[in-house]
Amino acid sequence: MTPHIVIIDDETITLKQLRRILEKETYQVSAFSNPQRALLHIEQTPCHLVISDVNMPTMNGMELMTRVKARFPDTEVILITGYASFDDAVDATKEGAFYYLPKPFTPDQVRTLVKQALKLRQPPSARTASGPVDTQQPVIIGESNKIREVVSIIKQIGPTDCNVMITGDSGSGKELVARSIHAVSKRAAGPFMAFNCGALNETLIDNELFGHEKGAFTGAENQSIGLLEAAHGGTLFLDEIGEMPHAMQVKLLRVLQEKELIRVGGSHPIPIDVRIVSATAVDVKAAVNGGVFRKDLYFRINVVNIKMPGLSDRKEDIPLLSYHILSRLNRRGGKNIKAISEKAMTLLSNYAFPGNVRELENILERALAVCRGDVIRVCDLPSDLIEFELQAYRPPDEQFLTLAELEQEYIAHLLKITGGVRTKTAEILGIDRASLWRKMKKYGLR
Repeated sequence: MTPHIVIIDDETITLKQLRRILEKETYQVSAFSNPQRALLHIEQTPCHLVISDVNMPTMNGMELMTRVKARFPDTEVILITGYASFDDAVDATKEGAFYYLPKPFTPDQVRTLVKQALKLRQPPSARTASGPVDTQQPVIIGESNKIREVVSIIKQIGPTDCNVMITGDSGSGKELVARSIHAVSKRAAGPFMAFNCGALNETLIDNELFGHEKGAFTGAENQSIGLLEAAHGGTLFLDEIGEMPHAMQVKLLRVLQEKELIRVGGSHPIPIDVRIVSATAVDVKAAVNGGVFRKDLYFRINVVNIKMPGLSDRKEDIPLLSYHILSRLNRRGGKNIKAISEKAMTLLSNYAFPGNVRELENILERALAVCRGDVIRVCDLPSDLIEFELQAYRPPDEQFLTLAELEQEYIAHLLKITGGVRTKTAEILGIDRASLWRKMKKYGLR
């Protein structure tokens, strides 16, 4: 079934631009300059996706999205605006928007966002028919300068065919960058294959990357193609490239030089056309200098280097990221958590996140599981975040306080952070609720 997309914008130029982009992708497109007429059409002919301008004279995009979601909660909505702001983006994501796209936008941006939004809109049976659902969306969320710089580089080098190395700490989103590069490249219609070079031993890596011929080794009853061959015409993402064994480095270098490979147990070269995007959390340049990583291979795969910042280096993105992740988790888990409390968001924004975006996702997934209402509160967050906040706590005039006074100040501050939740406060203090109650009564704390 051809996806049905409704676009709404009171600017004729933008409406025509969007329609032209989408119809080239063979989508069924209905275009409206009037939001009320668009809503009437959607009521009569439900659609898969709505793309709407935010600032329109008769009804703004946020109100339109609310009305669409109330009637058709599974319909994804992308909001576009020429007056993008950080707060608006957060609000839009909180209310359930798939993405908040600022103008001017490129055709590649629209195509990528639409493709991912429609993937979510498909029923589970359709999504799993050809394999597992790809939950890692190639949409980079953030408005910080460092993220804007990453997105700018992706747009610049994506359409070229050069090999790219992405560096950054674990969990910072290196594979997301790789998928984004593939999505805006000339190879977007081809396969995207991913492989972790540090997960297997040399023999298994050889088999996974190069494939094997029938009878190549005991148990090789059939011919099997490797990931390099499977990625022909597309992109191969090599994660943790710095951990690749030396012998495999030699074989990979030959593939890049000759643009052909030989399967394990084979003798005939097989031509391939593949772009290599690699990633590492270690200092590969130091490994080159130490003789652990081949210099010639390093120069082949590191034509362009993209440094992915850690989450602690772009803390201003945490609210927007949190609500984007929350929206995705709500859809996946069938929940309806509407917001994150101000105190909980403050804790998230102050936390160091050694595990980066992946840790933020884990924290929010856990919070969704234990949340009893429709708002994530401090008591739903792991104790680590509160303990991290307390490490920076310094009571006033501490050199003049007695031990009892220090304890009173500490408990009072902890109660403030936890919003007065005694179970959480007692857990962090390492005491039971009864002991905490006695201390509160002793110090006159509420």
